This record gives sequence, C-alpha cells and structure tokens, in this order.
Amino acid sequence: MQMDLHGKHALVCGASQGIGLAAARALAELGANCTLMARNEPSLVAARETLTGEGHSIAVADFSDSEAVSVAAGSVVDLAAVDILINNTGGPPGGPVHAAGPEEFLAAFNQHLVCNQRLVQAVLPGMRAAGGGRIVNVISTSVKQPLDGLGVSNTVRGAVANWAKTLANELGPDGITVNNVLPGATKTARLTQIVEAKSEKTGVPVDQVLDTMAQAVPLRRLAEAHEIGAAIAFLCSPAAAYISGINLPVDGGRTRCL
Repeated sequence: MQMDLHGKHALVCGASQGIGLAAARALAELGANCTLMARNEPSLVAARETLTGEGHSIAVADFSDSEAVSVAAGSVVDLAAVDILINNTGGPPGGPVHAAGPEEFLAAFNQHLVCNQRLVQAVLPGMRAAGGGRIVNVISTSVKQPLDGLGVSNTVRGAVANWAKTLANELGPDGITVNNVLPGATKTARLTQIVEAKSEKTGVPVDQVLDTMAQAVPLRRLAEAHEIGAAIAFLCSPAAAYISGINLPVDGGRTRCL
C-alpha cells in the first residue's frame, strides 16, 4: 500500500494540540514536511518539536480573524507550495440553537467556513501547478446526526460539509481530492470543556459524564486523538487517491445512520 508522503508539504490548522497535532504527527511519520498553524506561538513551537523528521515550520494566526488567516496562509505558500491542507479549528460554544444570537452564528461561520475558504484559495494555485493535492476538513459527526446541546456547531458544520462536497466536484478535474473526517467524542481539550460544562449544569460528576458518553459508543470507549489523526493521514496518502467527496465518521460506530 502506497502511504509515502516524502516530498509533500502539509499545512495543518489547529495543530498546537488535539486532533490537529495528532494529524501533523501522523503526516510527519509518513514523511511529509508540516507547517503547523494556530494562534499560540509558544504552543506551536513546542508541538513542532514532537514531530518526526526535520524541516517543519509554524505559522501563527487566530481563526477568529479570517483576514489574518489569509495573510498567514499567503506567507506559507510564498515559501513553499502546499500539497496537503488540513482544515481544523476549535468548535463554537455549546447551547441550544433557539437561544443562540445572530452574532454566534456569524462568528462560527467566519471561523469555520470562511477561514476554510480563504485557506483553500491560498493553496489552490500551488496544487493545480503540481497536478493534484489533498484537502481534508475536520468537522463533526453532527453533519450526519445533530448533537444535543451544540446548536450553532450543528448548523455551521453542515454548511462546511456541503461546501466541501461542492469543492470536491469542482476540483476533481485538477486531481485534488476533498474529504471530511467526522470525529466522534475524542479525548481533547474541547471534549474536556464540553464535559465540564455538562457536569456543572447537571451536577453529575465528570467521570460519570465521560462513562455515559463511552457507553453510547458501540466500542464502549472514547477516541484517542491519534486515531483521528491516522484517518486524516490515510486520506492524504497515495493509497486514497480515488477517494473524494466523502464524510468519514471516525466515531467507534456511534453515529446511527449510514
């Protein structure tokens, strides 16, 4: 199976921790040179030191500012064309959709869809010149089955999934694949925030909340970040050259629909 990514340059967003860092590690293990993008420079520097191989770099940008993301991405491609783009950033705050203000939807739309669009526009000329590329968007299983208490996230993630499917159709003739990875409950800082908020609201201990979540998964456990990273890296590999336009749940079977 062809998994070698030597000579490829990957721009990995949200890569200072969690799923983004796990994806960067998996890509680096396959030989890719990675540029890690996130808002916290010291965390990015520390994350870079955990990657296999040499020649990795960082780019600092706050995804609440799509223009800053565009500028940072431009600086990255000025140095080296990007063959692999991993769109990934933290999810919006939880809460019921009926209680969300318009500004919450706008902020989430900007952070996710608009930033993704700007990043694609930055890397697309280089991918076309190279005759192909890989774009993987880290979204959520909510694009298949909305998650309780994540109203704004459910709404915006669905928009990103449809954007990605449209993009896959448009960029296929250029040899560029576009896919979405849909993580289930994964042991990350984001999950910790959600669980602690639920514990505080319900009075149920954190450990019990986590156990209840795990019992809802057929595999009876939560995901490790490296398991999501492995799925992302596979979709970026030569072995996945004929896979495009899909939503890939990596959730231990939790999503109940096909």
